[in-house]
Amino acid sequence: MRDTTVNYAPVDAAGLCAILAGLPDVRTRLGGEPAGWRVREVGDGNLNLVFIVEGPAGGLVVKQALPYVRLVGESWPLPLERSWFEYNALIEQARYAPRLVPKVFHFDRTLAMIVMEYLSPHVIMRKGLIRGIEYPRFAADIAEFLAATLFNTSVFAGTAAAHKRRIELFARNVELCRITEDLVFTDPYREAPLNRWTSPHLDADKRAFEADSALKVAAQARKCQFLTEAQALIHGDLHTGSIMLTPEDTRVIDAEFAFVGPMGFDVGAVIGNLLLAYFAQEGHEEAPHARDAYRAWILDQVVAVWTDFHNRFLTLWRQAKESEAYVKDLFTSPQDRSALDAERIRFLRSLFEDTLAFGGLKMIRRILGLAHVEDLESIANPARRAICERKALRLARTLVVDGAKFSAVADVVEAARRHAAN
Repeated sequence: MRDTTVNYAPVDAAGLCAILAGLPDVRTRLGGEPAGWRVREVGDGNLNLVFIVEGPAGGLVVKQALPYVRLVGESWPLPLERSWFEYNALIEQARYAPRLVPKVFHFDRTLAMIVMEYLSPHVIMRKGLIRGIEYPRFAADIAEFLAATLFNTSVFAGTAAAHKRRIELFARNVELCRITEDLVFTDPYREAPLNRWTSPHLDADKRAFEADSALKVAAQARKCQFLTEAQALIHGDLHTGSIMLTPEDTRVIDAEFAFVGPMGFDVGAVIGNLLLAYFAQEGHEEAPHARDAYRAWILDQVVAVWTDFHNRFLTLWRQAKESEAYVKDLFTSPQDRSALDAERIRFLRSLFEDTLAFGGLKMIRRILGLAHVEDLESIANPARRAICERKALRLARTLVVDGAKFSAVADVVEAARRHAAN
């Protein structure tokens, strides 16, 4: 992998203005003189520096990778090249879902820096869910993003050679994938030094998960799938903290975990995080049942995301003109075409089971692993938070171990309601 550390240095406000002033298109976009630009560092995530830069003509966002995990510190080094993979993922996603990702204005590989569109008045979806805000376009938009990016970066939509080149490029994103491999699939089921949970309230739950043979086997089987199944270019970290939106517009951000992997990992991440938000509502309501209507809205989004994704993906597949997988020339008779359509339905059923399992694993890691979610963490009373978390854990285990028993997404929603009521 290319060594980008020689001329790299983290930027500050003054240094950033000097860099941006040397980019004519960016300088025009901001307007005025650099001395008058307003620079704010707003990165509240786990990995990077993020700046908002505003001038008289407009604003933009600058994201710079740090050579370590910001959440932990310099004891956990990370390659700067992850920004290169994020940049390439953004470019690829923009080919197929251009209105659903931020525009990229400049990329500096040496400084591990992406200059991109400033999304305003968009908010991080997770924060909106905590506040009880409904987003009418969310389900359709995220389903479009998932279907368009996953289908069009798979062998269903292009040549084998193009797919292999995509695999080759993103296969080098080793360290970011390793974070997922450890934190999602392994660490929650063992004594890992960075694990944390709501203790002592969930101590027994944590011990039970560490002793749960069926769950551990299911988690490791999905890890094997994550390691080996190169289906499509996946975002790799598509939770409600990686979505910025307004009631009228949705954008997907933070694609640095991107690689060619199992499609269900992205779809499951979205659905798993919606379910976490659903169970967290009990901890945010001022009186029992005060958020019942909003809980129902969240579950409606779970159904809508899967249903719309399923239908969009199936339509794209049926309309695809050429592919080296399921070559159309082999399916010319009505019987052939019927058999091919049955295979498409079978594939999507398998993808549904993948989605549930990966979604459940993402839920578990956000409660028993290292990086938690604000939906639950912002519940100040630990006993009350633990009640919400325990309900989420019980459903998550079912999704991982017994996902094949769910006949449709409506069954998942019904199971969520049952767990929330108990």
